[in-house]
Amino acid sequence: MSSSIQRRDIIKGGAGATLATLAQGFSARKASAAEASHVAQMAGATGAFTQDTVRQIAKRLAAAPYAGPDQTLPAAIDNLNFDQFRGIEYREDKALWYGEHLDFDVEFFPRGFLYRPRIDIYEVKDGQSAPVPYSPDLFSYADPALKVQDNLGFAGLRLRTAINTPGVMEEFCVFLGASYFRAVAKGQNYGLSARGFANGTGDAKGEEFALFRAFWLEKPALNVDTIVVHGLLDSPSVTGAFSFSIRPGDTTIFDVKSSLFPRVEMKQSGIAPLTGMFYFDSNDRNHVDDWRPAAHDSEALQIWTGAGQQLFRPLRNPLDLQFSAFADVSPHGFGLMQRRRNFHDFEDLALNYEKRPSLWVEPIGDWGEGWVDLVEIPTPNEVNDNIVSFWRPKAPLVAGKEYNFTYRMYWGADNPFPTSQARVGATRVGAVTDDKTARFFAIDFTGEPFKHLPADTHFHLIPQTTSGTIRNVVVESNPNIKGWRTTFEFVPGNEKVAELQAVLATDDGPISEKWLYKWTP
Repeated sequence: MSSSIQRRDIIKGGAGATLATLAQGFSARKASAAEASHVAQMAGATGAFTQDTVRQIAKRLAAAPYAGPDQTLPAAIDNLNFDQFRGIEYREDKALWYGEHLDFDVEFFPRGFLYRPRIDIYEVKDGQSAPVPYSPDLFSYADPALKVQDNLGFAGLRLRTAINTPGVMEEFCVFLGASYFRAVAKGQNYGLSARGFANGTGDAKGEEFALFRAFWLEKPALNVDTIVVHGLLDSPSVTGAFSFSIRPGDTTIFDVKSSLFPRVEMKQSGIAPLTGMFYFDSNDRNHVDDWRPAAHDSEALQIWTGAGQQLFRPLRNPLDLQFSAFADVSPHGFGLMQRRRNFHDFEDLALNYEKRPSLWVEPIGDWGEGWVDLVEIPTPNEVNDNIVSFWRPKAPLVAGKEYNFTYRMYWGADNPFPTSQARVGATRVGAVTDDKTARFFAIDFTGEPFKHLPADTHFHLIPQTTSGTIRNVVVESNPNIKGWRTTFEFVPGNEKVAELQAVLATDDGPISEKWLYKWTP
């Protein structure tokens, strides 16, 4: 069974809580120092650099036996706890490109705590790449005993720009731990994360976590609002080359080009994986005793299919691991969405869930047949990332071949593409007062249709279920949201799982996205 992923408030500044990935999955054994420098010794890591350099390194690396990264650390920092790790902070005046009046600068993370592997980091300037030099003097130390003189290197990086206030550099993107990265748009706090690649997520055999072994940072020209980061992915099963062209703003956009080189056949590969947290909301709080209305980074999986159908699947925190797969051909997009944007939706002064980004993935080119997968992992609290979604190609990835996936990622308030369809505003589930065997569902719809349809339009709900029965369907105006509320009762009987769906329609046909829901006891 897939493990949940611990989160910690480890990134400094106003961006909020971030991810601490599993300290596992990087390799099956400790690597020697010689093996640890294997990536750095690959031809092309330094010197002349082109847009094909990292791809060529990944291709050569895939043909060689896998050698995991060295995770050995000096005794003084070998067992750092969370607070000790946070106490080692990168000095702002030592940031890469600090004081050069560029739109970006870069800070780096120390090794230690859950982040043990050394990650090679290079600067690319004038077509040449060179290592970013490490020194313990780049950091300040709350505990001076943790300052060691060894050439430790870095664990990851953070990108900064003046995203909220002119002239004030703030962190807006982080690459740290396995192949994880995350970003925010203007005015947002950190929430969900993305990954370079997923393999075996939700499998009872366990998941393999690939690692970004090296990064190349292209130095931007003056007054250029885009920064380019290249990443080299490595794991026992696959290597990969990634190029991220990143433009922060009201929506922060990543243009991603990836080339994957499997070492083995992979049937459970995950392209453009998204990882978030759903603890509870009005649709699922049966086993949660909490004073707040809701707590989650994301509230739903949204999919726009290749045929143009718009799907909205509220997330759940199940009692048992749940795996859902949505078959599609050449999808227009998918994402983990956070539509609730009011403080009163969460009432949390510290965590500000209403400021967490949605993340939408737009495939570029034809991705063919496959599935948008959704894995929902039980979590007893909001400390764990328990939601994973990604594209799974129908055909296995075969060893010795190259696979290219290009896509655009939108970190922002919502899906970046407006829709003329009514949208799900909220899903609420509760008991039926006079029948303990039934569940009561209330679905609110808002959006464009209600702005122009005549006042006497006849609305009706079209619900379906794969098992059990639906009864007492009601549709009524909800002027509080300038939309409509639909309710029904669901009677599962002796069934243990049911796939429910519903669309709001007029006499002329459906006018809303399709609401989906996986019910379990």
